[in-house]
Amino acid sequence: MSFGGKFEDSLVVEQLHKLSVSFLVDDLEIRRGGVAANMCFGLGRLGLSPVLVGCAGDDFADYRSWLERHGVDCDYVRISETHHTARFVCTTDTTGAQFASFYPGAMSEARLVELAPIVAKVGTPSYVLIGADDPDGMLRHTEECRQRRYAFIADPSQQLAFGSGELIRNLIDGAAYLFSNEYESHMIEQKTGWSASDVLDRVGIQVTTLGKDGVRVTSKDGILIERSAAANVAALEPTGVGDAFRAGFLGALSWGLGLEHAAEVGCVLAAYVVETVGPQDYTFTAEEFLGRLDESYGTESAAAVRPHLSV
Repeated sequence: MSFGGKFEDSLVVEQLHKLSVSFLVDDLEIRRGGVAANMCFGLGRLGLSPVLVGCAGDDFADYRSWLERHGVDCDYVRISETHHTARFVCTTDTTGAQFASFYPGAMSEARLVELAPIVAKVGTPSYVLIGADDPDGMLRHTEECRQRRYAFIADPSQQLAFGSGELIRNLIDGAAYLFSNEYESHMIEQKTGWSASDVLDRVGIQVTTLGKDGVRVTSKDGILIERSAAANVAALEPTGVGDAFRAGFLGALSWGLGLEHAAEVGCVLAAYVVETVGPQDYTFTAEEFLGRLDESYGTESAAAVRPHLSV
């Protein structure tokens, strides 16, 4: 929602302990989101078949239909009998200040989901990406991946601000990939007590997004790849951009492409999201996507992706 004034004009500093305010908003936009669903949507847009694992409420039916129409397997989403689907509600004023609330709802039941029965039906996963979720659920799924030797990706993102050092260490250690933005990478080091090299000793590859500056990919084996952001991006709204990058990066890996092309595909998919309002409101054709790859990273990049892309 958007408020046409300034929140500060309605706040009396001396009376904040008795705060009770109401704002008449100009609009209401309801957007589909959630980190796992955003990533799965992106993979589906690239023609892949991701499996969404998580918890939702009985209000999930419409969202399920949308995701399934875009190539996402939702058969393994647990439906809560008592909670609504998690949601984020936010009002922004003309200065960019925000009042926001997050309702975890059904997300709190993620700890009840076992991965092995899902794997028995869909096959051994290329990767299990463990994104921001109920902390106990994240920990359970990470431990199950270690025990059952499923290659997993650590992507704690929003939970880094609230997680303890012990939790973060347990979520990261042994990951095939670690995803974060640059600020989060420093938070990981601060909270875990590990240096940058310590982190690399515990994961296969670290992928650090750099906003408008692109992405950096590093590993303990000395791999260092840097890619700039896609060319000629008309940035509009950043929500879900990191999720789209992850979808593109992992999509390219699933096609058997190298890390360089994975970074490029991730940056181009991210560009589509930052140019729209909402994490799942972008569209493109295969030729449009390949054209942006060519424009941003050259004909070799587009040629490498062309045989695999089936939008």
